[in-house]
Amino acid sequence: MIVAKPNRVTRTFTQKLEAEPSKIFPLLCPVREADWIDGWNPPFVFSESGVAELDCVFLTEASPINAIWYITRHEPGNGFVEMIKITPEVTAGKLTIQLNPVEGGSEATITYSYTSLGPEGDAFVASFTEEYYQQFMRDWEARINHYLSHGSVLRTPVG
Repeated sequence: MIVAKPNRVTRTFTQKLEAEPSKIFPLLCPVREADWIDGWNPPFVFSESGVAELDCVFLTEASPINAIWYITRHEPGNGFVEMIKITPEVTAGKLTIQLNPVEGGSEATITYSYTSLGPEGDAFVASFTEEYYQQFMRDWEARINHYLSHGSVLRTPVG
């Protein structure tokens, strides 16, 4: 047995979104993300209801092998979702999103935490910088706000 100190990175960002949590929460879903993320198309979604739910599992394309996502908490009434993401032999990750109502819409506090599972994971963790994360979150924020305002996917690059 090998026990090692984890090589881990955790980043948090709070987005300002232009709708109330009840309008945003359904969009935090492997199926509904296609409504607002250009090119989003997970190859498999395993869901009793056809959308995000507790114990929903889905795959996303990753290298060297597809990532497996598992929704471990799904609380629409609390505006909270938690997902575990495993990219075999690369990283184990956790995503949490907490929506809160504010004047003029919502705040979404989004935290990603990744733990390396080997050399490729070490490189990924090193590349998941604060600057990268800020840009990733601003892009996400712009895309979801565009959808909330216009009802369509933002097809131009952000940033």
